[in-house]
Order: sequence, then structure tokens, then C-alpha cells
Amino acid sequence: MIDTHCHIDFEEYDFDRQEVIKKAKDCLDAVIVSGIGYESNKGVLELSKEYENFIYPSFGFHPVSSQNSPQEELINTHEQIIENKNNILAIGEVGMDYFYVKDKAQREKQKEIFQTFIELSDEYEIPLLMHVRDCEKKALNMVLEYDNIPYVVFHCYSGSKKTAKRIMEKDNYYMSFSTMLCYSNAHQELIKNIELEHILTETDSPYLAMTKEERNEPANVVNAVKKIAEIKNEDLQTVDDITTSNARKVFGI
Repeated sequence: MIDTHCHIDFEEYDFDRQEVIKKAKDCLDAVIVSGIGYESNKGVLELSKEYENFIYPSFGFHPVSSQNSPQEELINTHEQIIENKNNILAIGEVGMDYFYVKDKAQREKQKEIFQTFIELSDEYEIPLLMHVRDCEKKALNMVLEYDNIPYVVFHCYSGSKKTAKRIMEKDNYYMSFSTMLCYSNAHQELIKNIELEHILTETDSPYLAMTKEERNEPANVVNAVKKIAEIKNEDLQTVDDITTSNARKVFGI
């Protein structure tokens, strides 16, 4: 199993990161840690070097903070991605968040910034790992304009069944599901309509734990895979094999 999206570089793990990674190693094949900005990306890369062949990096620029970030930081992050294009598995997380950001001008700013990362992904043919909350249809329409993005991932997909159907029309587009599946009726209902061949697994640690008091961690991706098997009435090994194979194909690991 592979956790395709988490943030174990965050300070929430500063006191027990080694133990969390050891626990993940006991049950997972790999963990992808997603950067959320210039400084975060540097930390993610260092972590991947420390745990080579188990932790892998993606470089991003989180949409919620993007509309307030100085232009210089955006430029630096672009350069950082280009310089490390052979070291990272994806560009992400990048995107738009219409759940937290309601202001029209700020949403437009998010869209403009997101567009620049789509263009980078297309130009350098690097997979695109997207945070697109409450704007999945809009994001899909944007990426469909580009032909050279090798793979597109809708991280923690929460969009409509109709948009999911359109996503599944593209062989190289995937939707990622987290441990939220274990308690979210909406996500359980949604995944019934999504083919295993388009599903990736993640935790988004330290977020989306089973309770608000808990801190999530990569090893919990096992719970998401078990839930998918239960909902789809499939053998656990089959779900594990297909979702892991999907992740290996998308991220080249």
C-alpha cells in the first residue's frame, strides 16, 4: 500500500517522526510527502533524502495561502520545481480552494497561480497533484486544455458523481481517497461509483484522522484500503494490488 499524500514534515511530528515513519514502513511500500510552499518543499526534499526509497517528495504551493503570497515566493517556487524536476514525483499540492476562500478576487488570484503550475506540469511533463476543493469541475476544465501532463490526481476527491464520470474518461486521471472514507457517508457513497482503476489512497496526515482529537499518520492508509474493499465488496488483496499499481504508475515508483 502507498500513502500518496501526507505532510509528515509538519511540526506535529517533530517529537516522534522516526517512530511514525517506522510504523509506516511496517505496513506500506512508500509514502509521498507533499510540499505546500517554498520552505516546505525544501524540508520535504531533505526528508526524502533521509529516508531514500521509502519517502518521496512532491513540490507544491498551497492554494489557501497562495493568494496572499508575494510574487517573489511564487517565482522562487517555480525555479525550485524546475531545478528539482528529476528529484520530485509530482507538482503539488497546488490548486484552488473555494471552501475556505469565498472572495471573488482572491479566487481569481488562486486560479491565475494554479494556471502557472498547470503550465509547468505540461511543459516539463511532471504529474500534477491537485488540491481543488468545491471547484473540481472548474479544475477539470482547466487541465483538459493541456495535452502533455502525464498524470492528473484529484487529491482527496470530494466532487460530484458527474464530474467523477468525466474524470474517468481520461486514462491518466485519478481520484485519491483518504481515511475520511472510514467515517464520511458522502465519500462512501461517492466511491461506489468510481472504478478501482482510477483510485489512489492517501491519509493527508496529520489531517483527516478518525476523530478530531487524533493526529493522522501514513500507516492509517490501511484503514482506507480496507474500507474501499468493504464498500465495493471486493477482496482486500485485489483492492490493495490495483490501488498500489495505480500509484506506482502515476508516480513512477
